[in-house]
Amino acid sequence: MVLLKLRSRHWVVDEYSRIIIGEGRKEILENIEKTGSINQTAKIMKMSYKGVWSKIKATEKYLNKPIVHADRKTGTFLTEEGKKLLEKYRVLKERCLEADNRIFDRIFSREERVIGGEPE
Repeated sequence: MVLLKLRSRHWVVDEYSRIIIGEGRKEILENIEKTGSINQTAKIMKMSYKGVWSKIKATEKYLNKPIVHADRKTGTFLTEEGKKLLEKYRVLKERCLEADNRIFDRIFSREERVIGGEPE
């Protein structure tokens, strides 16, 4: 028996389809919030420091606003713009998933989502 479910991913992109924020950048920002460190974020995500930093810088370039403040004296943290971007993405993701699930449920009835018999 196979139970069908919907999986979806969401990215916010600019007019050239360059990613502003998606799951990966959300995770970067969340880890910076938790750790206060780009280096620790890179280790947690199994990425290079340069890889994490380049994604942050790319988003900042596209938005023309700083989203992360990094300074040896004052530490590393999300700017107000970074916090707003992260929160807006969280809300967007939550609402998109709710809408996606409603649409999926309308298109695939419970019986159609189970292939090969009844669910256990």
